[in-house]
Amino acid sequence: MILRTQYLERIRPFYDSELIKVITGVRRCGKSVLLRQIADEIRAEHFDSMEPDTLVFVDFDDYANRELTDPDKLYRHIKPKLSDERKTYLLFDEIQNVRDFELVVNSFNTTDNVSIFLTGSNSKLLSGELATRLGGRTVSFHVMPFNFREFCCFKEAQLHSEASEGHLDESMLLDEYLTWGGFPLVCGQELAESRRVVLDNLYNSIVLRDIIQRNKVSSATTLENVLDYLIANSSSTVSGNNIAAELTDSVRKVSAPTVYDLIRYIEEAYVVGRAERYDIRGKKKLRFEAKEYVCDLGLFHLRKNRVKDEWNCVVETVVYNELISRGMQVYVGKLHKSEIDFVVERDGRRCYVQVAYVMASESTIDREFGALEAIGDSYPKYVVSMDPVVASRNGITHVRLIDFLRDESLLRLG
Repeated sequence: MILRTQYLERIRPFYDSELIKVITGVRRCGKSVLLRQIADEIRAEHFDSMEPDTLVFVDFDDYANRELTDPDKLYRHIKPKLSDERKTYLLFDEIQNVRDFELVVNSFNTTDNVSIFLTGSNSKLLSGELATRLGGRTVSFHVMPFNFREFCCFKEAQLHSEASEGHLDESMLLDEYLTWGGFPLVCGQELAESRRVVLDNLYNSIVLRDIIQRNKVSSATTLENVLDYLIANSSSTVSGNNIAAELTDSVRKVSAPTVYDLIRYIEEAYVVGRAERYDIRGKKKLRFEAKEYVCDLGLFHLRKNRVKDEWNCVVETVVYNELISRGMQVYVGKLHKSEIDFVVERDGRRCYVQVAYVMASESTIDREFGALEAIGDSYPKYVVSMDPVVASRNGITHVRLIDFLRDESLLRLG
């Protein structure tokens, strides 16, 4: 089991907080394992003093707990375990399976000495609606599938568990990661066909359970067409009008409002992430020309229908997902007529990142570096590419993709 260290470090300061800890992310990205790792840390911290029922873990995907999806039965099950004399840790996995769960959670949080952790696969249900109903007494953490560092750790552990001798080549691991992505269940498969089957089942589960059933989507075909479009065009600017026009034919008419609703449902299931456009000169967010990025490259290769600029798309998508996994806020920059791939911010600090597959020509080099050179501030600036040799210029740092993915310290915010 790979420790999700970067997430544990962010959540750890809130272990004893009265704020409800909400852990969200796409289905099967590792939220349940992370929740169990949190439980293990809490038990270890209170090893000498922890009484029975001080920590209660309930997995609502487990058939054994099916009766507890009734809110009244859940309340009656948990309430006797609580005490004013000590803090009780309540860890609820896939809480969205409980009808009206926010009423039960709110009751425990306001009347009992508890620390509550929730996981789920829908941002609207757990981050938006819950925060509103609980008066903002929540703190959210977005979990992604394995990043490249975690992927390498997983493969190393797999090698040792099989008592195999040998060395894992990082370049080969990067090729595998850029093709099959970082869903833990997929990473555990050795054969390409097995990986494809797992990804296909995961895709179908997301479509059926997290989007169609939850949002009562009337046309599964239209949803899949929109979803496939977003996945295949990861890193591209999204227009509901353009998608609607492309999907409309002599038999079927698809409206732009319908497309925008479906895009919202897909985003809420964390299948894609949105990067809003940011006017660097005007220092403001723009309401148009956002980009969408698929959460995992395995899904891209499963559903893609494009060949043109495929590797540029892959590299830009993996950089975006890496930045999100580090807890960054990521925007697409606009400067005059130029585009800056990523404006990266956290805690009031910033840097700029340009991404290219390879710097194959002088025109490509001038385009990528020139866009950053035109920015009139002193925040750190980076170009990330798959070139084997890097060549920085004018204070702009050129970083190899593999180095960027495996070493967080190479990216500095100013």
